[in-house]
Amino acid sequence: MRRDAPSNPDDCTSSPISYQPSRVRPVFVTSLVAAAMFMELLDGTIIATALPQMGHALHASAVSLNIGMTAYMLTLAVFIPISGWMADRMGSRSVFASAITVFTLASILCGLSNGVTEFVLARILQGIGGAMMVPVGRLIVLRATPKEDLAKAIAYITWPALSAPIIGPPLGGFITTYWSWRWIFFLNAPLGVAALILTVLWIANERAETRHSFDWRTFLLAGLASTLFVYALEALSQEHANFHLALILFAISLVSGTLAVLTARHADFPLIDLISLRLPSFAQSIYGGSLFRVAVSVLPFLLPLMFQIGFGLNAFHAGLYLLVLFAGDLTMKSLVIPILRRFGFRKVLLVNGVLAAASVALCAILMPEMSPWIISAVLFAHGALRSLQFTAISTLAYADIPPAHMSRANGFFSAVVQLSGSMGVATGAALVRASGWFRGEHLPQPSLHDFHFAMLLVSVLVLLSLVDALRLAPNTGAVASGHRAALRESVPVAD
Repeated sequence: MRRDAPSNPDDCTSSPISYQPSRVRPVFVTSLVAAAMFMELLDGTIIATALPQMGHALHASAVSLNIGMTAYMLTLAVFIPISGWMADRMGSRSVFASAITVFTLASILCGLSNGVTEFVLARILQGIGGAMMVPVGRLIVLRATPKEDLAKAIAYITWPALSAPIIGPPLGGFITTYWSWRWIFFLNAPLGVAALILTVLWIANERAETRHSFDWRTFLLAGLASTLFVYALEALSQEHANFHLALILFAISLVSGTLAVLTARHADFPLIDLISLRLPSFAQSIYGGSLFRVAVSVLPFLLPLMFQIGFGLNAFHAGLYLLVLFAGDLTMKSLVIPILRRFGFRKVLLVNGVLAAASVALCAILMPEMSPWIISAVLFAHGALRSLQFTAISTLAYADIPPAHMSRANGFFSAVVQLSGSMGVATGAALVRASGWFRGEHLPQPSLHDFHFAMLLVSVLVLLSLVDALRLAPNTGAVASGHRAALRESVPVAD
């Protein structure tokens, strides 16, 4: 593989970066990045338990308002690929600080919204700000981490991705129950100001020494494909679904996506990282990993609604159940590295994936009359299993990526992660609506049976996500996992 011709689409190198010495200890910068990631990801699900009250204030049904969550996460997915290119040109601190400013101002606009259209537009602006924050921060950590310490680094910087969707609903429920749903967004203002000040003080303004053009054609085609696909799912999830419109949108999305891939093949610096997709480890994290992320993104959206609409709990108490799921996440964090070292990526993904699917299926038999201890045990187990699977997939994505190619791979992977998350919310709403259609009911609010039906189908999605893992070699990612039995015959890292 050539390394001396950046114009070659098969080249794995990227532009060198001029690093400035940080003025503070790296742990402070890493903590700031993790906190910013947490704030951005928290706003993806914090409104889940507030949807019934927001629907009343904005004159829309709770399930229909999932468009506010989807619009936010979809905007993140569409605009994340620009973040790395902007950081190389303008400097990481400039992009990071600007992103925090946009995110904070958009949060205030969300809280001031009095209609669905105003709210969705403010969420899109908020998503643009969030899209500039996370990938730049993650890239700083990845570049400074040796392969053998990758699992530890990923476990640390992925805790916001695991904890924010779980903490969000109970926190949103508490704020909604005892104050107002508008304060969910207003509270971002002081946090954003503090983060902006620390960014200016702590983060160096790194720029690329050489610049390259942005792959605008692939960006526009891929963004159109992603937007239309998720919007088609949204069309199916509404009370009066338009099947013909959804079918047309799916078709246009497929054509746009195909054109995006074809365009990327002829680009000097392609937005879609076709080089990294040749690595089995990265490909599994993109294909099978995306399906898993879609599946697990459904539950933080559906569970709070099920506990409120199906169980009759208020927003705060519905959110408390999700704290049990978060406890499972945290408990597994300390066990991820020993498990990966003992069994390796392939065994962990396959065995734990089956157990994770079973834990989702168990959520489909939860009933209001069940003991809270039984419900908590199911949620705790699911939290632990999803945490292990999520961390293993995220670590495997970077296990064989050369350091010089980390920037492009990180941007592509980050966009796919966000897109799969946005698809998860829309998929959950569509599955709940589908259950009502199959039963011949078209009620504004779904029944408990509809939630159970959706979760059973989600468990099937988790199982389907394991197909790619079957193709992995037993020693895949052995250097990153530290799997001792496989290190002797480890697959060489791509050069």
